[in-house]
Amino acid sequence: MSKNLRDHEVFEEEKDELDERVVDIARVAKVIKGGRRFAFRVVAVVGDNNGSVGIGVGKARSVPDAIRKATERARSSMRLVPLTGQTIPHEVIGRCGGAQVLIKPASPGTGVIAGGGTRAVLEAAGVRDVLTKSLGSANMLNVVKATMDGLNQLRFVEDVARERRIPEAHVMPFWRRGQ
Repeated sequence: MSKNLRDHEVFEEEKDELDERVVDIARVAKVIKGGRRFAFRVVAVVGDNNGSVGIGVGKARSVPDAIRKATERARSSMRLVPLTGQTIPHEVIGRCGGAQVLIKPASPGTGVIAGGGTRAVLEAAGVRDVLTKSLGSANMLNVVKATMDGLNQLRFVEDVARERRIPEAHVMPFWRRGQ
């Protein structure tokens, strides 16, 4: 019996290697017969810093419950992000509501040039060199969702070359062609 518990503990430790970040906490109100009922909405990002990231939104009357819900949903919504070394394979524009996020690959050593929610999503995904610009709405939830939309649009160079039936060198970004 104790051996099974130990295995379970090891599994829990491996699961806890994820990078969890709370991006936004907002107080929201629902109007009811007697007035307003206040709750908290939390946006959380979970990633393994190695090409996998997820976002989650949790709402509850107390902040700790909302954070727990958001991180659980973020863990269950994790997706694989195509990376080319420490950056992304190509430029994309992610959209959600009124928010747009432009994400561009950058040369090694540039770092993550991003703000707020976009930075949290990209760092949790394991992107180390990238340029971004948030356009339109500054709503944190929509900016985070737009960043995830942009990351979901990314494709591996090998897959695109195979679909087009051309050599990878023709599809590859210019900074990787010499390698």
